[in-house]
Amino acid sequence: MAAFLLGAVLLIVQPQIVPSRPAINSKAETSQTVQRELLKKTSQKNEFKENIHSNGSCRQLPQTVIIGVRKGGTRALLEMLSLHPDIAAAESEVHFFDWEDHYRNGLQWYINQMPFSYPHQITVEKTPAYFTSPKVPERVYNMNQSMRLLLILRDPSERVLSDYTQVFYNHMQKHKPYPSIEQFLVKDGELNVDYKAINRSLYYVHMQNWLKYFPLDHIHIVDGDKLIKDPFPEIEKVERFLKLSPQINASNFYFNKTKGFYCLRDSGRERCLHESKGRAHPQVDTQLLEKLHEYFHEPNKKFFELVGRTFDWH
Repeated sequence: MAAFLLGAVLLIVQPQIVPSRPAINSKAETSQTVQRELLKKTSQKNEFKENIHSNGSCRQLPQTVIIGVRKGGTRALLEMLSLHPDIAAAESEVHFFDWEDHYRNGLQWYINQMPFSYPHQITVEKTPAYFTSPKVPERVYNMNQSMRLLLILRDPSERVLSDYTQVFYNHMQKHKPYPSIEQFLVKDGELNVDYKAINRSLYYVHMQNWLKYFPLDHIHIVDGDKLIKDPFPEIEKVERFLKLSPQINASNFYFNKTKGFYCLRDSGRERCLHESKGRAHPQVDTQLLEKLHEYFHEPNKKFFELVGRTFDWH
């Protein structure tokens, strides 16, 4: 038993032991072979059987991960991508690579969190905290060096406000008091650059960590601001990046005037994101907001140079 456990640990920490897919749209034979070999090495026989359904579907390691960013539009991206018939998406955020208690459970536990999918489908999971977690890039690389990654970003200043808004409402729902945003943004009369929400918006810093392990052509950056205003063109780009057949159409999106954002239409069924999405941001003093824009100016410029494209941010 000790030898078996040692072998399982080595399997997780050594990237060359884990088979990786040669392409994101691997055919049925390749997908099933990779899955079976991995499960044979990391599981007992009964665990392997639990991951195979009688209809031919099975639980698989994700071939694509939405790595972030928090409050960048990851839920909207996942819901829109799920319109494609060749996508099987995990319903909840798994936090496998960034939470130590989950990561210690091993790859079999991770597979068990995935949905059943058919060989031709791409399994996707999203955990926005991955992007800003220092240990995650190497851990993802060790699992699959050819992983395709989706990163959705929005204006860093707007992301900070949205980050605060989410935590504020979470406290309000629990009837707990929460400080004003100014109390987080200002320290000793200056912008509080130690505020975690600001750190999460330093895309340049976190992107450097990912590029140590994955080439830029394995990371597709979705413009979160454009996804909100006109989702279809952004989803088309994602389809091309994942080498999916063009199945999602402009007719799959319609603007809901009541909610103030786009909702989805699929096979005659209409659905919108949760009511927690699209909440109004707090009013911030103009001068303070300008300080926030100024602070991000140089990091944004470095990020644009790093990824070879620009975004319409302040």
